[in-house]
Amino acid sequence: MNAKGKVAIITGGSGGIGFQVSKKLGKDGYSVFLMDIADDAKGAEKVKELAADGITAEYFSVDLTKEDGVTSTINKIGAKQGKIDLLVNCAGGLGGRSRFEEMTTEFFRFVMALNLDSAFFTSRAAIPFLKKGKNASIINFTSNAAWNGGGPGAGVYGASKGAVQSLTRSLAKDLAEYGIRVNAVSPGTIDTPFHAQIKATKPEVFASWANNIMLGRIGKPEEVASVISFLASDDASFMTAETIQIGGGQALGI
Repeated sequence: MNAKGKVAIITGGSGGIGFQVSKKLGKDGYSVFLMDIADDAKGAEKVKELAADGITAEYFSVDLTKEDGVTSTINKIGAKQGKIDLLVNCAGGLGGRSRFEEMTTEFFRFVMALNLDSAFFTSRAAIPFLKKGKNASIINFTSNAAWNGGGPGAGVYGASKGAVQSLTRSLAKDLAEYGIRVNAVSPGTIDTPFHAQIKATKPEVFASWANNIMLGRIGKPEEVASVISFLASDDASFMTAETIQIGGGQALGI
């Protein structure tokens, strides 16, 4: 894929999957702009690692649940580059666990902000610059929880990711007239630092998760990044409003 001269913003770009997405897109030829809540020191380390691979990168420390910071950062990137070709909304998370009966309003609002509001804020701010891009697109991250409602205590996470899935279709309808495509990916269990604690303390439990995956193994961040690369490319130019499962058949259960 030749994406030389193209501009990509990756939220959550310093994290496990997000960083691999940043690296893959950078190798595809994009200039990558990472937006994440990690501090500037960690961001500088990630940029240095990308630069060692010949990738043009810049890092912005942003709380993606805060509208003003998100909007000003994307406006800064878009104005400087003159366009945005790709927005990858990778940022998000579980936020903790709580059953609905005991759930506080603050927790509910936080998880929705982390997963849904963040994608809305970034997309809204990026649209004027995506209109200036070539084969421009937005790629959101949903989850198996959007389909199955989430595990114990993760119901609001499932609800927020279900909303992201619906937002993907709504944005695709809204932006089709401008030639801007909007798709989503739904990763299954992926071997990232998110699972580092249980992998280190209960490796047998971590390994057992593969038993619920049709292909019999845990996924790799690079395998998610490859799908993102495809969705952003001209090879996927007739794809919009789609959600691609990347879980080795995990969504079907066995």
